[in-house]
Amino acid sequence: MEKRTRDAYPRFRALPTRWADNDIYGHINNAAYYGFFDTAVNSFLIEEAGLDIHAGRVIGLVVETGCNYFAPLAYPETVEAGVRVARLGNSSVSYEIGLFRLGEDQPAAQGRFVHVYVDRETRRPVSLPDAMRQALEIIRI
Repeated sequence: MEKRTRDAYPRFRALPTRWADNDIYGHINNAAYYGFFDTAVNSFLIEEAGLDIHAGRVIGLVVETGCNYFAPLAYPETVEAGVRVARLGNSSVSYEIGLFRLGEDQPAAQGRFVHVYVDRETRRPVSLPDAMRQALEIIRI
């Protein structure tokens, strides 16, 4: 994945790091980055795309993830997570997320993941709801 600067991301969310995110080497453990990605994307979906995580008929399942690390992050930093949609299918969405130190233009890390949207009960793929599709189109590159 090409390294992208801050201006490549249409939405941002501030995410405070936690003491428990640091590892023995004094920086954020690689596994915590995936939590940042998930929080940034799902916050957008809940707040702007109408995702009802408790009772909605449609839920997103992660089927693919990846991350490139460029510079360490450490507690007590606040991370700014930029989110964009790279691909919008009928029942799937490919997201790209950049993690930035406050005010920095170059990412400390950059990730991607793919959601497949399924019926909550059957776990079979379904078309994205119209309201969700419209919100995702706004952050699509």
